[in-house]
Amino acid sequence: MASRFVVGIDLGTTNSALAFVDTGAGKDAKVTPFPVPQVVSPGAVEERTLMPSFLYLPGDGEQPAGALKLPWDAKRDYCVGEFARAFGSQVPTRLVASAKSWLCHPGVDRKAAILPHKAPDTGRKVSPVEASMRYLKHFAEAWNAAHGKDAANRLEAQDIVLTVPASFDAAARDLTIEAARGAGFEHLTLLEEPQAAFYAWLDRCGEDWRKQVNVGELVLVADVGGGTTDFTLIEVGEEGGNLALTRLAVGDHLLLGGDNMDLTLAYHVAAILTKNGTKLDANQMTQLTYACRNAKEQILADAKLASAPVTVLGKGRSLVGGTIKHDLTRADVEKVLVDGFFPECARDAEPSKAVGAGLQELGLPYVADAGITRHLSQFLQRQSEALAHRETPAAGKKKKAASDAVGLPSAVLFNGGVFKADVLRNRFLGVLGSWAKSAKTDASRELAGADLDLAVARGAAYYGLVKRGKGVRIRGGTARAYYIGVAPNMPAVPGFAPPVKALCVAPFGMEEGTEADIPSYEVGLRIGGEAEFRFLGSTVRREDAAGTVVEEWEGQIDELAPVKTTLEAKGGGAGAAVVPVHLHSKVTAVGQLELWLMSRDGKQKWKLEFNVREGK
Repeated sequence: MASRFVVGIDLGTTNSALAFVDTGAGKDAKVTPFPVPQVVSPGAVEERTLMPSFLYLPGDGEQPAGALKLPWDAKRDYCVGEFARAFGSQVPTRLVASAKSWLCHPGVDRKAAILPHKAPDTGRKVSPVEASMRYLKHFAEAWNAAHGKDAANRLEAQDIVLTVPASFDAAARDLTIEAARGAGFEHLTLLEEPQAAFYAWLDRCGEDWRKQVNVGELVLVADVGGGTTDFTLIEVGEEGGNLALTRLAVGDHLLLGGDNMDLTLAYHVAAILTKNGTKLDANQMTQLTYACRNAKEQILADAKLASAPVTVLGKGRSLVGGTIKHDLTRADVEKVLVDGFFPECARDAEPSKAVGAGLQELGLPYVADAGITRHLSQFLQRQSEALAHRETPAAGKKKKAASDAVGLPSAVLFNGGVFKADVLRNRFLGVLGSWAKSAKTDASRELAGADLDLAVARGAAYYGLVKRGKGVRIRGGTARAYYIGVAPNMPAVPGFAPPVKALCVAPFGMEEGTEADIPSYEVGLRIGGEAEFRFLGSTVRREDAAGTVVEEWEGQIDELAPVKTTLEAKGGGAGAAVVPVHLHSKVTAVGQLELWLMSRDGKQKWKLEFNVREGK
């Protein structure tokens, strides 16, 4: 029996949100944001539509008894949300931030208690999975306090759509699901965030969306949030005389967003203060970063505001009780952010590979180049060749497009809080316009978006209705093709690593709930001893079917995290051996990719788990 509510949850890097549809409301049913109760100051709880994705772990006796209490838990000894972000910025060794970024970082054990990253070993720590689970658990507790008197209305009993970045690989998706299960969510579906933003746009437009896009057009969803940047291309096609939507491509998961911008402004202001004889320490720099964020938001939200103050607590006897103040001007904000993060560049520009400074010390794989437009150029270049050889949306025939305009979007849908600033959207469109001009085609137009803070949660809730047969569906499936490495049978050659063949086990766009059997390609599986399995993925090879073997794959297929494991024989047979197997893949209804190795006689099978515990 279908649940009364369909719920969408945006588990964001810097902010999270929940929206829902009460299907019991009949014709009045609509997507509605859920105001989340959270601690905003010691002993004070208020409802906010956004819940900052921060977890504060106070030390013994740091907060007075009851300071972090919630309506459903008077003895809570940690907090998430607004107060965690505000107070934790002053004590960074007790503040968990960017848990989502750590969740997709293959270089650490994401199930180990490693956060806060800079906390001493004697301090309280949690894993990225547990931090994510606590955010989701807070949603469940808040929802149940409001709606849970009837067990059937508890959040755990509802159909939940949880969003993830389109660029999350299988391991990061599995860990997200694990966090959700830990919060008690069983009726769960994953949805890519850019698709969720597009669903929110569809919900807002109603039937009018068909008047705003045309067959054959590409829509770029540009999502720049607090911590990440994601690009997605959606194609407008035609089926049976009706418009149809297909997600064609996703970009890399880029740790680049509003947090980088706030830090850049803080360095800019700190340089001015240093020049005037005031040098800030590390704690003051943290305060300055948050102050710059607030000033930035004020300036970009009010076109008439010429400047906004930033204030930092002083230090030393001469400044006890005093403050350090600076007026951050609109001119400085626009110059630093527009030119630094959205530089004008050629269509064939490439982001710098040089190792940068600043954020690298936090341990996350931040991008070296802050130029979002250069990353956009690289994304569109990688997709243009694949898009030049494909079936036309209308005729279903192969075509080779010689036009320089291949891969350039006809329209852009913005998402993420960064794009609330007109000046940043205009620069983004301006760069795309310059590329269109050189290609002698029309400039990309902007699609009027939904609430840039809540669009992902809203769109996820709308997708819950789509799954029930209401609304417009975007066809998508897996965001990349997946492969497993197969070593060739050849003699050992000293000093030479044998080339690895890439065997496609899940084609691009493989839909949830479908399976692929590959009986025609048999390989030898090592059992009874440790072996390494190499996983690979591609966002550009869209024609490879399950069973396709690619020998020359450099530049088109990327290495993912490998798996080192020991697969045992049925019955516990002794000793290492090699047995013939074929592969069978499955994308579950939740969106997880499963890979099975099936013995020739069908009596044995082994499941390969994606690497989620590999650490350095």
